Amino acid sequence: MKNEKQPKQTISTNTVWEEIAGYSRAVRVGDQIHVSGTTATGPDGNVVGPGDPGSQARFILDKIENAIQQLGGTLNDVIRTRIYLSDKSQWEPVARAHGERFGKIRPANTLVQAQLVGDDYLVEIEATAIVQG
Repeated sequence: MKNEKQPKQTISTNTVWEEIAGYSRAVRVGDQIHVSGTTATGPDGNVVGPGDPGSQARFILDKIENAIQQLGGTLNDVIRTRIYLSDKSQWEPVARAHGERFGKIRPANTLVQAQLVGDDYLVEIEATAIVQG
């Protein structure tokens, strides 16, 4: 029996970066959903929550949840998150925001300091989900 290629579904949040860099906010193939690194960029292209890493993280997690839902999943399907901080000393408000959303789901997680693109971006988060059933 020949393996059938799984169709790829993509969604966009229409930020300028998706167009410039040629990527999708999220991609689903089969039961897997991969959400690109997501920043606190609002619909107007401006940074949401400048100077407030916890606020940025909450906004980002809302965007990630919306992307996963558009592709047929929920936050309960998330198995992995990766958090990138511009300043590691700001880890706690970001970790708390993550814990508010994932405290019962408990995905694997990594939190690292990284040089993010854009001075006002304090946090970037990516996620992987596997949709069960």
